[in-house]
Amino acid sequence: MKSTVERLSPTRVRINVEVPFDELKPDFDRAYKKIAQQVNVPGFRKGKVPARIIEARLGRGVVLEQVVNDAIPTKYSEAVTSAEDVSPLGQPEIEVTEIADNERLAFTAEVDVRPEIDLPELSSLAAQVDEAAVTDADVDEALDNLRARFATLTGVERAAAKDDFVQIDLAASVDGEAVEEAQTSGLSYQVGQGGLIDGIDDAITGLSAGESATFPTTLVAGEYKDREAEVTVTVTAVKERELPAADDEFAQLASEFDTLEELTADLRTRLDRVRQMEQLTEARDKVLDALVDATEVPLPEGILKQEIDSRLHDAIHPFDHDEAKFAEFLEENGKTREEFDTEAREDAEKSVRVRLVLDKLADDQEVTVSQDELTERIVFQAQQYQMPPEEFVKRIQEAGQLGAIYADVRRSKALIAAVRAATVTDASGTALEMAELLGDDEPEQADEAPEKSAEKSDEKSAEKSDETTVDA
Repeated sequence: MKSTVERLSPTRVRINVEVPFDELKPDFDRAYKKIAQQVNVPGFRKGKVPARIIEARLGRGVVLEQVVNDAIPTKYSEAVTSAEDVSPLGQPEIEVTEIADNERLAFTAEVDVRPEIDLPELSSLAAQVDEAAVTDADVDEALDNLRARFATLTGVERAAAKDDFVQIDLAASVDGEAVEEAQTSGLSYQVGQGGLIDGIDDAITGLSAGESATFPTTLVAGEYKDREAEVTVTVTAVKERELPAADDEFAQLASEFDTLEELTADLRTRLDRVRQMEQLTEARDKVLDALVDATEVPLPEGILKQEIDSRLHDAIHPFDHDEAKFAEFLEENGKTREEFDTEAREDAEKSVRVRLVLDKLADDQEVTVSQDELTERIVFQAQQYQMPPEEFVKRIQEAGQLGAIYADVRRSKALIAAVRAATVTDASGTALEMAELLGDDEPEQADEAPEKSAEKSDEKSAEKSDETTVDA
């Protein structure tokens, strides 16, 4: 087999392949066997029809078509493997240019390829992140959040104010006609919480038990969606939240500690760890931005188009791919289709550019991924999708996505190498020792709230759940 490579652009090549027919003998044998299983010829058992009979009955062209279809993927792979500096991205566009029976098969394959990328010296990268200092006020806030989980509600004889808990009845009407699905009674609501009905916080503030207020609002669901309605809210009870005293007794109630001093020290330690993880996350994002900004990356148009199409599919899929519904949704959110398309392209360009840069970095750093690292990522993603790991693995294998997860882990490890080498400072100009924050492995997710320092707090707050929702 002979093959040559023509570089059409920095991101696309044409591979010209010529295969002598004597190399196709195994493909002809497989083709005859496959066709023999599909035809019925009197006097021959199925699958035992001789090659000459197949050609006499069906013609040589049928056999050649089967041979070509079977041989091209294999020969294309061989040509790619033998080519220097060619890393295909995506599927090739194949064109058969010649079938000279008993002489040769020739075809071309055009495919996007990974462009040549020159990365900057990692030590030249710099990023500035927020300071991670934990103040006394931060610790006090964390302590108050923990105390709030053990608070009690007490009925008061006064007007409702922000952060109070109120019990309310609601009624709504449109053009004087009652809206049944908007009627409710005995609803518990915290003033200032938001997310219920636009305008309700202003209406409730200043009302005492037994008082009502009416206000206009736009309905967001139901038969009268997007219609203006008159809503009447009646306050039937006002309660304020009382926090337990911050003392040793509370520390023993809410945590494994005996004193308030021990509890607050633990809260400070946890807050410090969370801030450091936030700092590390910010450093990774900014080092990545610095790396990509400092790198010239030609974008493969085929891969870019796939990325744009994928984003459009994900955006329009919830609307059953109805363009009119999607356009209406965009209009409701103050955006035109042209603006969406522009943003989708910009986001897709950034995503492709990042992947190409990190893949190059991983190659330069000779990054590998162990089975344990791959398994850890799969388990983590399975938890995100709330699926058993075994079922998640089965689904990603069926979808052919296992390689994508492997690539993501490899890119993450490559980025960590960049963060280690970069100069990272905080807002005051102090250089941060990223190696200390990174440790030997990839950092854990920093999503634990500092008030969870109390290992017993969840259990004890559950025990007190009935107490915190009734009048004292």
